[in-house]
Amino acid sequence: MGFLIFLGLIVLLVIMVIGIYNRMVRLRNNRQNAFADIDVQLKQRHDLVPQLVEVVKGYATHERELLTRITEARAAAIGAGTIDEKIAAEGKLSAALQGLKVQVEAYPDLKANQNFLQLQEELSDIENKLAAARRYFNAATRDYNNSIETFPANLIAGSFGFKRETLFDLGEERVANEQPPTISFK
Repeated sequence: MGFLIFLGLIVLLVIMVIGIYNRMVRLRNNRQNAFADIDVQLKQRHDLVPQLVEVVKGYATHERELLTRITEARAAAIGAGTIDEKIAAEGKLSAALQGLKVQVEAYPDLKANQNFLQLQEELSDIENKLAAARRYFNAATRDYNNSIETFPANLIAGSFGFKRETLFDLGEERVANEQPPTISFK
């Protein structure tokens, strides 16, 4: 009788470990799928950036340094391999694009250019979709991290190589976005 109880506890423990392991795998896969959605938006943004740079080049010939920085940031973002590398590279590209938005203000003709307006509208749409995809990715990452850090799953997570993953943080761009807009009547 005691042996059957012991055997029953072992079977129950094994079932619990399998359930926890399967939940962590589902959450990890959900996180990877969420990043795949981000990748789609990033690809569209990467394709749009060279067009935007070319239009701006025609108006802002002396802004070569900024345009070079954007082009280099785009190349680094495309070449990034891991999720963490992509997150870091995209932060730099976002910061460079933010600098472009500031520079455009100095060129009223450029702001009225139809090609530029269309590209700017497309970029804005992609950035909005990217923000939504980032939110979903960060929620999936949070759920995954919570699952591997809570007891008793944390005991199993370490044994099977599950580790804490990073969020898609905007870094410097977040600081810029948290600043209130300045209003000037010059």
